[in-house]
Amino acid sequence: MSAIRIDGNAVAAGVRSSVAAGVAGLPGAPTLAVVLVGDDAASEVYVRNKVRSTEEAGMRSVHHRLPASASQSEVEGLIAALNADPEVDGILLQLPLPEGLDADAAIERIDPAKDVDGLTEMSAGRLSLGKPGLRPCTPVGSVILAKHALGPDLSGKHVVVIGRSILVGKPAALLFLAENCTVTIAHSRTADLPALCRTADILVPAVGRAEMVRSDWVKPGAAVIDVGINRVPAPEKGEGKTRLVGDAHFESCAEVAGFITPVPGGVGPMTIACLLRNTVLAACARRGWAVPPQL
Repeated sequence: MSAIRIDGNAVAAGVRSSVAAGVAGLPGAPTLAVVLVGDDAASEVYVRNKVRSTEEAGMRSVHHRLPASASQSEVEGLIAALNADPEVDGILLQLPLPEGLDADAAIERIDPAKDVDGLTEMSAGRLSLGKPGLRPCTPVGSVILAKHALGPDLSGKHVVVIGRSILVGKPAALLFLAENCTVTIAHSRTADLPALCRTADILVPAVGRAEMVRSDWVKPGAAVIDVGINRVPAPEKGEGKTRLVGDAHFESCAEVAGFITPVPGGVGPMTIACLLRNTVLAACARRGWAVPPQL
């Protein structure tokens, strides 16, 4: 058996196209404010991609940059100003923050109505209670990719999420539960983790351990939605070079799985696409606009 490769780039392009079509029918252009603190090279790339994608979808992007020397009060003060700005519909605080800054405290300053990353305690609480709200982008993208592989009705599927982080693991479990799946959250203390994973119809590795999941962890025909993004040495590319891999060993798992996401090109592109979708949803909720039907 050779798994069908789930093309996250193609699925994300479809989501972005739906967002752009929805934006074109709105009374105004939603606005996303992105806050970057410091000069982390990877964060700068992520921010550029988010700004470009926002503008390509017909929305406004406002980019605020603070130096690495910025204080906690300066970061939180900027967030407060964006909360108060009626033109801003979504606020994205690019993580990680420089050493010495409290990311959790800064995130909590974001108005939940503008929390397009779905990371505030209010957003998490609404998700856990099954109430409407803005959902974390990466977990939402994972569910969309699972539906793309297995069909729109995931009822009764057994999902094993490896990882219990508040960023991915826990919200992913709750989102799959909302799709009427039976969900197991596995972690570092789980007994006989490979055996548990072999019971999954949908396996979601999200722990940040390069190529941890091997073929004997995968149920034949299962869908593997690999959330991990890990940089490992790539001496074949030259001295000091690296490459990106997931939490699942792609080549071996693809021999057993029915569907699998690659890294890169799987869940990653969905994160930005779902961020754009959240920005539109936030704008509609704040401004009393009808949500575009394609969203």
